[in-house]
Amino acid sequence: MKIHKTLMVVLSVLLLSATVFAQEKEMTKEEWQNEINRLTEKKAALTTELNSLKQEVANLKATSEKLQSYDDCMKELYEMVGATKADVDNFGKQVAALEKKIDAKESPKADRQAELDALKKNKISALPQFFDKVHNQLQRKLDAWVEPPKEINYTVVKGDCLWNIAKKKEHYDNPFAWPMIYKANRDQIKNPDLIYPKQVFKIPNLTEEEKAKYDKIRRNYKPAPPAQSAQ
Repeated sequence: MKIHKTLMVVLSVLLLSATVFAQEKEMTKEEWQNEINRLTEKKAALTTELNSLKQEVANLKATSEKLQSYDDCMKELYEMVGATKADVDNFGKQVAALEKKIDAKESPKADRQAELDALKKNKISALPQFFDKVHNQLQRKLDAWVEPPKEINYTVVKGDCLWNIAKKKEHYDNPFAWPMIYKANRDQIKNPDLIYPKQVFKIPNLTEEEKAKYDKIRRNYKPAPPAQSAQ
């Protein structure tokens, strides 16, 4: 109806313009007839366009009436993958949680890959809102994640001790983690206070739990007060 009214207004304006133009300028009968013919043709073209638009509107309404509602469409999709809305919501939480772990590079990487593989096997991952995230985006993030080696080797130099080795930034950056080096090299270290130059020690990575443990020890450490000299 809005389109129809607009076109009728246009036709009225054209006819009014022609009348005003004829009044302002003297026209011959032939010129007048030509102008009327031109406007008549214009009216016919606009009428044809209006009828075409009406038909398109009618077709769209007919199509719209046949379409399912959004809720019905989603219900049908859930049924196709054998899930309920609660299942889908829970799956979404799992995807978000895994993405957070991957972004934080929460080791071990192999465990994150196993979690992602499990999500891929779930039929819910085929739903449009999850497919690209689960099957493409998260896998690309994992592939780009370069995990450091599980352990590195360190050659002892003169003046070293386990405390100072653990304190190095390239190792643990925390001297209280020295027992990790001791445990990993018990075959070479008989006494943790006695290590020797040219010994090659394995420096294993710390798990998140181990990092938290030794960070807590460092935070809670209170050095002993200095000894007081006798008066």
